Amino acid sequence: MIELLNVPSLLTVQDSGRRGYRKLGVPVSGFMDDYSARTANYLVGNPGDAPLLEFLLAGPTIRFRASGVFAVAGDVDLRLNGAPIEPWMSHWAKRGDVLEVGALKGRLYGYIAFAGGIKCEPLLGSCSAYPKAGLGRPLKAGDVLNLGYAILTGKDGRYLPPELRPDYSAKEKTVRVVLGPNLDHFTEEGIETFLSEVYTVTPESDRMGYRLDGKAIEHSEKGAGIVTDAIPTGAVQVPANGKPIVMLRDAQTTGGYAKISVVAAADLPLVAQSRPGERLRFEAISVDEARELLIRREKTLMAIRDFLDGKMRAYRIMAGGEELIAFTKVERRG
Repeated sequence: MIELLNVPSLLTVQDSGRRGYRKLGVPVSGFMDDYSARTANYLVGNPGDAPLLEFLLAGPTIRFRASGVFAVAGDVDLRLNGAPIEPWMSHWAKRGDVLEVGALKGRLYGYIAFAGGIKCEPLLGSCSAYPKAGLGRPLKAGDVLNLGYAILTGKDGRYLPPELRPDYSAKEKTVRVVLGPNLDHFTEEGIETFLSEVYTVTPESDRMGYRLDGKAIEHSEKGAGIVTDAIPTGAVQVPANGKPIVMLRDAQTTGGYAKISVVAAADLPLVAQSRPGERLRFEAISVDEARELLIRREKTLMAIRDFLDGKMRAYRIMAGGEELIAFTKVERRG
């Protein structure tokens, strides 16, 4: 059990989101950056989709009402009972200990995972907060959260090396997209503009979508409007003003603006972690390439999980003049 002593910014419970309800108008919601969130869960021995805390820009102050193991994913200053501790590492806390989570550096969202996960009653199959529909609410100081049962022995002291952490530090990021499905609503010049110009994340951005500013994208004679259809996570809508909007985890399920592309699933965290003022470029890839990127990312995450569980070893190797991380299985004897 934990108690929230101070909540300086948006703080919600999130998991992997709601599945199967989009046909009823319910967004998926869930982790904005599923790579970091799943890694935080793996650090404390949880399944990747276990409910945890997602915070925006600055984290909370937490008092432990019972012993537990926790980990924080994000480049952030942490203090346990006033003493500095490391992020990207699991730590033991005893009853009465106080964890202070500072402001994030170079990213927008951070994650706090607890061994056993946060105990909650699922709403439509998920613990993810979607306050606009009354599915959960933002957390506030004074809230008390129960944690699920977990065997804590051996869960603390797990550490994720910097080479295995996602890097969102670049102020200008290249985001890979699959073009379509409404390309007939854009001129060739408009599509070229989208793929060649730099777009800036504006302050009018939230979990629903990121509004971008930059050179206007030209529509064809068909215009910006379409017959309302489905909006997949990562869809890039372009309204009449020509400025793209990247639709994210809390986006509505249908919409009437033409979509010029959909962000590759593997690059969604890159978009989600971009702060207002940071810049995005878009690069077109094929559906097969987007699928391969996702498969490769999933293999990496599974290797990280097994590495933290002691089932694999990680080695630094040189390949093509670049230092990489390679994994090998730990052989059990006897």
